[in-house]
Amino acid sequence: MSTFEHLDLLVRNFFDSTAEFRSAFDSKIQYPVDIYETANGIVFEIAAVGADKEDITISTQGDTLRVTYNKEIARSGNYIKQSIAKRNFDLGWRLSSKFDLGKIEAKLEKGLLHLEIPYISKATPKTIEIK
Repeated sequence: MSTFEHLDLLVRNFFDSTAEFRSAFDSKIQYPVDIYETANGIVFEIAAVGADKEDITISTQGDTLRVTYNKEIARSGNYIKQSIAKRNFDLGWRLSSKFDLGKIEAKLEKGLLHLEIPYISKATPKTIEIK
């Protein structure tokens, strides 16, 4: 079973460049993101080097999670080597309905944006009284 199946992420159309939804970046461009499942839900860790929390937008619409950072990045000096990835990003994922996008917890710490999305609480069986 692949990681995406294990996480129950809906990745249909991910590699289809003509699909209605796909990653905001061209498939050749990679952005550092870790996605893993825990006992409580799913976790996204996104590299956000040099970003301030005020400049990051996290939004949801239906089953889609979008994380955006768009800020003019000033660079000065004559670089001898430039390896630190200080860049804007616009990322999006479609998630399974088993995750509760209304209860996302986010924190930005040491250049890493950490998003935790819990599972939807399972409905408890209910007995209906006949009147």
